[in-house]
Amino acid sequence: MTRPRLERDEVTHAGYAVLTTWAWFLYGFGAILPLLRAEQGTSRTVLGLHSLALASGGLVAGALAVPVVRRMQRRGALVLGALLAAVGVVGLVLGPIPAATIGSTMIAGIGGSMMLNTVGPALTDHHGGMGAAVLSEGNAVAASVGLVAPLAVWGSTALGWTWRPAALVEVPLVGVLLLMIRRMPAGIPAMDAVLPPRTGRREPLIPVFRVFLVLLMACVAIEFCCAAWSADLLRQRTGLSAGAASIGVTAVVAGMAAGRFTIGRLALRYPPDRLLFGALALAAVGWVITWLSTTPVPAVAGLVVIGLGIAGHFPLAVSMTYAVVADQMDQASGAISLGLSAAIGLAPFGLGALADATSTHTAFVVVPVLVAIAATALWIAVRRLDPAPAAGTA
Repeated sequence: MTRPRLERDEVTHAGYAVLTTWAWFLYGFGAILPLLRAEQGTSRTVLGLHSLALASGGLVAGALAVPVVRRMQRRGALVLGALLAAVGVVGLVLGPIPAATIGSTMIAGIGGSMMLNTVGPALTDHHGGMGAAVLSEGNAVAASVGLVAPLAVWGSTALGWTWRPAALVEVPLVGVLLLMIRRMPAGIPAMDAVLPPRTGRREPLIPVFRVFLVLLMACVAIEFCCAAWSADLLRQRTGLSAGAASIGVTAVVAGMAAGRFTIGRLALRYPPDRLLFGALALAAVGWVITWLSTTPVPAVAGLVVIGLGIAGHFPLAVSMTYAVVADQMDQASGAISLGLSAAIGLAPFGLGALADATSTHTAFVVVPVLVAIAATALWIAVRRLDPAPAAGTA
């Protein structure tokens, strides 16, 4: 049997650029947090407010998702989101006190979430049944570039320049993205189609969407807990310095990059639900390795395995979700943004608060709990769907 072929064009490349631009900030952000805490002399709980601010930005973007796309189409929403992300990063770099850096992080979160809310439906609409493959590949490209961000933070800090030059790389990335969007031909349905005006009450999303939303929230919470606190875990358990421990974030992202390229190919041949069950199990195995380790090498190896598992979580879960909601993608993207923002903010913040009360090692037990929640939600969702929709995005 001939394997389906993924055709890439200007929309695909621009979508990948969106994911890459935001990945630079997100993966660098995890490495920046412990350095920012050392600079500001704050507690883990206060530091966790930055993650909460990032999530709050996502809540705002989620509320604005449908109105912005209806007024500006997806192309305009991407441009607005990119500009807000750049402004937020500049504010984070220049902010002298926690209030300023927290506020700037929220602005960046609004912009980044606006981009993500838009690019998922756009790529899914544009590629149809290849949604799982294209989103996995796009996230693989993004993770590969994002892999450099923690290394850039570490290298910039080691040279005595602080983390700021590495963070500011986001600005030229936004510039390149805006140029790509401008050069895309006009009239592409996935980018420029006008949403129909609202007439009366909106049709509610199907009930199983709520189960998928829980699945997505748990998957994203796993990723952000590991990104935000793996460096602190390494520092506490293995004795690495703050700068060296930031490489822990790189280990997670390296696993994600490798895993997403693999998932992108596997998604062309196997149902996404089966792949996602396997990815959740792999993340659990990686957590056991890291959690039991007291020396750098096995701890970092475990983080790589966690990253390999995380690689499949969001792309597979979101592609299954969009396949289920079909022609309500933009409406669903707003609800997804609200749910994911809550997960992104509350899970790392809660882990940080628990770490202050106990230790980061103890608090990291949150991760396998989230894996169990995700696996349960996936099992319920698959049981509620007919076999075809459950495997229909591959």
